[in-house]
Amino acid sequence: MDTPDADGLLAEQLLRLTRRVHRIQKRQLEKRGLGITPAQSRLLRTLAHYGSPPRMADLAERLEVVPRAVTTLVDGLEASGKVRRVPDPTNRRVIRIELTDDGRGALRELRAARRTAAEDILAPLSDDQRKVLGGLLDTLVDGMGAVEPPKRDY
Repeated sequence: MDTPDADGLLAEQLLRLTRRVHRIQKRQLEKRGLGITPAQSRLLRTLAHYGSPPRMADLAERLEVVPRAVTTLVDGLEASGKVRRVPDPTNRRVIRIELTDDGRGALRELRAARRTAAEDILAPLSDDQRKVLGGLLDTLVDGMGAVEPPKRDY
C-alpha cells in the first residue's frame, strides 16, 4: 500500500481552500446583487491600482490572461456602466480603460464582500494562527518569483 505524499496532500489542501475562497466570494457577490463575476471583480480591483487609465494590453499582462479575455471582461463591465473606454491623449489608435463612478461604488461593495468572505474563512483561527498563516502565505507567494504562471483564458 502506498503512503500518502505529504507535499501532494498539502497541494490538495491548498487547492481545496482556493476553491472554497472562490465559492464564498462568489456567494457574497451574488448576495450583493452587483451582477459582477469573480473575473470581472479581479479586473476592477486591478484597474483601481493604476494611477491613470491603462491599455487593455497592460491589463492583460497584469492579470496574466490573454488579451481577448480582457476584451470580454471589459465589454461586460462597460455594458453595466462600471468602466468606459477612453482614447489615449497621445495616440488615437490606443484605447484606455477607466473606472466610472459606478465602478468605484462597485469596488467598495467588492471590498466589503471580500472582507465578509475572509471573516467566514478565517473564523476558526485564533489571532496567533492568523499571524502564522499570514507569514506562511507570504513565504509561498514570495517564493513564486522564479516561476512565471501560465496566462489564463477566462
